[in-house]
Amino acid sequence: MATVEARPDRQAVAQRLLDSSSELSYDPATEVDWETPLDPAHHGMSPEWCTLYGTAYWAEMSPEQQRELTRQESASVASTGIWFEMILQQMILRDFYGKDPTDPAFQWALTEIADECRHSIMFARGAAKLGAPAYRPNRVVIELGRLFKTVAVGEAAYASILVAEEVLDVMQRDWMRDDRVAPFVRTINNIHVVEESRHMKFAREETKERLEGAGWLRRQINALVVSIVSYYIVTSMVGKKVYANAGLDVDRAVREAKANQHHKSMMRSSCAGLMEFLNSAGLLTKAATWFYQRANLI
Repeated sequence: MATVEARPDRQAVAQRLLDSSSELSYDPATEVDWETPLDPAHHGMSPEWCTLYGTAYWAEMSPEQQRELTRQESASVASTGIWFEMILQQMILRDFYGKDPTDPAFQWALTEIADECRHSIMFARGAAKLGAPAYRPNRVVIELGRLFKTVAVGEAAYASILVAEEVLDVMQRDWMRDDRVAPFVRTINNIHVVEESRHMKFAREETKERLEGAGWLRRQINALVVSIVSYYIVTSMVGKKVYANAGLDVDRAVREAKANQHHKSMMRSSCAGLMEFLNSAGLLTKAATWFYQRANLI
């Protein structure tokens, strides 16, 4: 009975998201200033979000080095976003394959995929304009992602989507309001924040609906899956190559970044609302918490 009653609400949410999308959406090809050359006086992200901010190494760096590092890290975060957005699109397409196309939820799913396609192109062009190479997760993580996008279903898929979107959302809300950040990056962040707010609403609704009637064992398994996926997403955002391309001592940079309590605190505080939702959904188990702690999300 609970599932039957929930469906009209789900359709209503999907219709509201469709209406919102028709009223407020962006075309990055025309909204972002792609023509003006990059001003090296700007950062690529708010410095406080940099993995080395607050360390001894950061204090020794020149302002030019600091700005270059933030640009490389911003491009790396964008590249990780592209990687997961491609996983997201495939999971949603597989989930809605063969379902009723007149259902607003079906139509919203296609709208979200269209958004993500534009976002991925936008991130790719933004990373290139920041003067960064093509950053990618390591081969093991790429192959794990290939497996996940093939087999993930229900709440495991949608809760993982939510984690990736929420972590990026909090960062980018800071970056888009920061005058120190390159204007075109701020525009990219603003577009992503506005449109991803709808995606996160849908992911939350889908997660809750798929969990209705789920037993203890199913929640335990999926909570663990989501936490492992979250760990690999977060730990893939900034890799060693970022430090090398910023002209830093890679071993020292990696060592100080791993010990950086400021950055860990930023990540934990940004995920407070997300963890509250996962807990309310029964997806914050003891085993899952271990992985979130390892990723500095809790």
